[in-house]
Amino acid sequence: MPTHNNSKDALTPMPPDSNTAPDPKAANSRPYSRAQAIGLALGPSLFALTMLFFTPDGLDYAGRAVLATTLWVATWWITEAIPIPGTSLLPLVLLPVFGALDSATVTSSYGNDIIFLFLGGFFIATAMEKWNLHKRIALGIIDVVGTSTRRILLGFMLATAFLSMWVSNTAAVMMMIPMALAITAQVASGLKGKPEERDLPTFEKSLIFGVGYAGTIGGVGTLIGTPPNIILAAQARVLFDVEITFAGWMAVGVPVVILLLSIAWLYLARVAFPTRIRELPGGRRVIHAEREALGRTSFEEKAVAAVFLFAAFLWITRGFIWADLLPEIRDGMIAVTAAVLLFAIPAKSHRGSRILDWTDAVNIPWGILLLFGGGLAIAAGFRETGLAEWIGTQLTVLEGLHLMVIISCATLLILFLTEITSNTATATMILPVVAALALALEVHPYALMIPCAMAANCAFMLPVGTPPNAIIFATNKLTILEMVRTGFLMNLIAAVIIVLMVYFLVPWMWRMDFSAIPASFR
Repeated sequence: MPTHNNSKDALTPMPPDSNTAPDPKAANSRPYSRAQAIGLALGPSLFALTMLFFTPDGLDYAGRAVLATTLWVATWWITEAIPIPGTSLLPLVLLPVFGALDSATVTSSYGNDIIFLFLGGFFIATAMEKWNLHKRIALGIIDVVGTSTRRILLGFMLATAFLSMWVSNTAAVMMMIPMALAITAQVASGLKGKPEERDLPTFEKSLIFGVGYAGTIGGVGTLIGTPPNIILAAQARVLFDVEITFAGWMAVGVPVVILLLSIAWLYLARVAFPTRIRELPGGRRVIHAEREALGRTSFEEKAVAAVFLFAAFLWITRGFIWADLLPEIRDGMIAVTAAVLLFAIPAKSHRGSRILDWTDAVNIPWGILLLFGGGLAIAAGFRETGLAEWIGTQLTVLEGLHLMVIISCATLLILFLTEITSNTATATMILPVVAALALALEVHPYALMIPCAMAANCAFMLPVGTPPNAIIFATNKLTILEMVRTGFLMNLIAAVIIVLMVYFLVPWMWRMDFSAIPASFR
């Protein structure tokens, strides 16, 4: 989907504030911020120091080259010394030139099937947004739920979370926030002069937080919902040659979304922002007006819905219906087939055009595909050179601790790290490391990789943590202190749910034993 990534990723630019135009002179006077300038020099310095002076026992030259490359790339990702997609091209040069991997292995990482799954997902999301199908879905969900304040909050959260499973969380939240503010404006006019009027800011905050949090939570539900999920699936294939299917991930991702969304709703409605306002005066009128403005469902919307349902059906049933009939079919092939159909179906309301034209491809975040490729190339280096095993042996200090304690430590570390760094880059950097740690501790790699991937997506505290946070902060209805105070507890709630669901649900759903490493993972 168009990026479920951190606002620091610089892959999905936020729309500029309409009240402030950038000063071209100011923008050009300093091409690098202080952090970027430091990162620009620090990255290659760490590379050189590692190659020249870091010679530990058990790590050969090729492993050192992969480690040095990772340090350089990670430094530039974190500091954004150059645009993140540009940094993601470095492995194409450094790994072959310094003898870590051959060129064919590195370049093939940028054409992995997982990348085409995400690419196809991007095109489906673009078609939904182009023809307003996502807005029709959202309004329908809200209209069904009802117009009490708690139900309206639940409706907005359900709609945003559902959309975020299939389209960009940025797009989902961007679309829902204006509708949420329209609802609160309607309430304000209806409550004028009444005692409940004083509670309007409280309800408004709960609705804004609800939309932002739901956009973040919904992405956990599907492989294409957020970059960390797809990175997990890709690196599992690169590191261990095993596949996480679309349906398999939904079997664990959707329950996490349902539980986390339910608790977030109760937390916002009853704990963080309780209100005396029970019903929204005129609330249903606003929703009906929005739905009527969309008019009748167009042919193009029906076509996009049909292609979307076709792809979703194949993704969900591939493992148990099509595996024997079409053994070579992959999730990426299904996604690309859906994209081709969207380019082939003609549009009725615009003569000479189709559901998707190639001009729509400008909206595809191509940079994030390069980021995936760079991450997969580094993951291949971890596996091929033995660097993953070497790192794992250095982290065996955790050996002997209960598995749930180890999972909790890893989850909390990633959860708070992703508040200040790109969740995509964080997942790309950390997943090979925790996979190696799991092998060294003689536990199943999924026991650490899955919670870390989920945690990388769950940033609730800071505006820079993720695009939904930036969007809700840009409404000027929230303060940083409110975001930190409300989001800190949500982070802890998310950590508890992720740890418990991974520890108890994943082994049961996927029929595996976390306390042992299958032969296929060794």
